[in-house]
Amino acid sequence: MEQLWGGSGVFAGGRRSDWVRGWCLWKHFRDYFPLKVSRSLHLGPGPLLPFCPPSFLTQSPPHPQMVKTHDLSPRHNYIIAVHPHGLMSHGTFCHFATEASGFSRIFPGITPYLLTLGAFFWVPVLREYMMCGGACSVSRASMEYLLSNRGTGNAVVVVVGGLAECRYGKPGFSKLVLKKRKGFVHMALRHGVALVPSYSFGENETYNQHIFTPGGWVNRFQEWFQRLVHIYPCAFYGRGFTENSWGLLPYNRPITTIVGKPLLIPKIENPSQEMVDKYHALYLTALRKLFDEHKVQYGISESQELEFV
Repeated sequence: MEQLWGGSGVFAGGRRSDWVRGWCLWKHFRDYFPLKVSRSLHLGPGPLLPFCPPSFLTQSPPHPQMVKTHDLSPRHNYIIAVHPHGLMSHGTFCHFATEASGFSRIFPGITPYLLTLGAFFWVPVLREYMMCGGACSVSRASMEYLLSNRGTGNAVVVVVGGLAECRYGKPGFSKLVLKKRKGFVHMALRHGVALVPSYSFGENETYNQHIFTPGGWVNRFQEWFQRLVHIYPCAFYGRGFTENSWGLLPYNRPITTIVGKPLLIPKIENPSQEMVDKYHALYLTALRKLFDEHKVQYGISESQELEFV
């Protein structure tokens, strides 16, 4: 049973393969949107590796660059909280589960571990592929292990809103499921690791979805299904293989991920609820500030606010 699940690698940092993380397939995936991580640091062309897709799947956007706002020290561990989830979290996957954006060059000495849905690790082949990218099951066990048993220089990457945020993955939306999500803050306090806010501008623009009438029978089914399996079924769509066609491919809209300033957190082995609430509020303030500082630059109105639900 342990081998079917994926063994200890599911919780202990996967079975990371630099070769898989460096496939040039991921660079074509990056350039499709294009994807950026946001001090501008130009990345020269990396070595060509196998597994390249056919050229009809690629576009001709400007060459992406990776940038950051603050350094992360390899002498410490971090929890990088990513927002928003969007429909598919394309930006999060590309930046943290592959080297297409050059994460290891931008944050030298930092090893990212993307936490994702545990159900993925029940699927053969997909499981191995996920673990080769350094992905782990999103669970308390994974976070405890990665923050206490692998030394320093580790960054646990969590998409805090999770699948519940898919319902807000629509162009023009800036609504996050975050008001009651405090487990990541509790974990940061237990281990005394800094929280790093990040926001992917453009993630919600990659798909559209039909919003059904609130209270209607379809909407009631969506709400019931979410309560049953914790997944909100979305009627989403994108583009097809030709520019103006309908399909399930994402729109090639620019996605820029801004990695913000680490929020220093004290180490409290058994933090009180008041302490968790205090640092959760500080995190929300830091995230809102990050959003407000960059939103106009990436096509969002000055008057649009970040909303927490």
